[in-house]
Amino acid sequence: MSENLYDALRASHEVQRGLLRSLVRIRDVQRRQQVFTELRIELAAHEAAEERALYVPMLMDDAGLDASRHALHEHHQIDELVADLQALAIDGQAWADKAAELSEKVHHHLREEEKKFFQVSGKILSQAQKSREARRYLREHARMVRKLQQA
Repeated sequence: MSENLYDALRASHEVQRGLLRSLVRIRDVQRRQQVFTELRIELAAHEAAEERALYVPMLMDDAGLDASRHALHEHHQIDELVADLQALAIDGQAWADKAAELSEKVHHHLREEEKKFFQVSGKILSQAQKSREARRYLREHARMVRKLQQA
């Protein structure tokens, strides 16, 4: 188990990137549905765990307010795109276009988070907080994956 919060977050980011690359390339509808389900679960589990382990402590510090609010807003936008995809026929062009939009939004969010947000939070959180929140993140992520897989 990683004791570094940022390594734990980056590992999930890499899973998301891989699933998104697959999602926009897959033409087989059944496989596309499987990948979309995996992605939907990973995004939701990651968002919930990240918000609890990283964003909450950041929101408690004045220097972290703006960055946290922006990141939360992007999570909400991603959630809306996922909901839009769930409402569309998975074999249609509208679905493919919306999947490409989701991919672009998530990739933007991950880049911004890794390049900017991690630096801001790294200055705010102590080493002890980073270790504690890494454990919280991993625990919450695993719990949310289990919960979402059962839904």
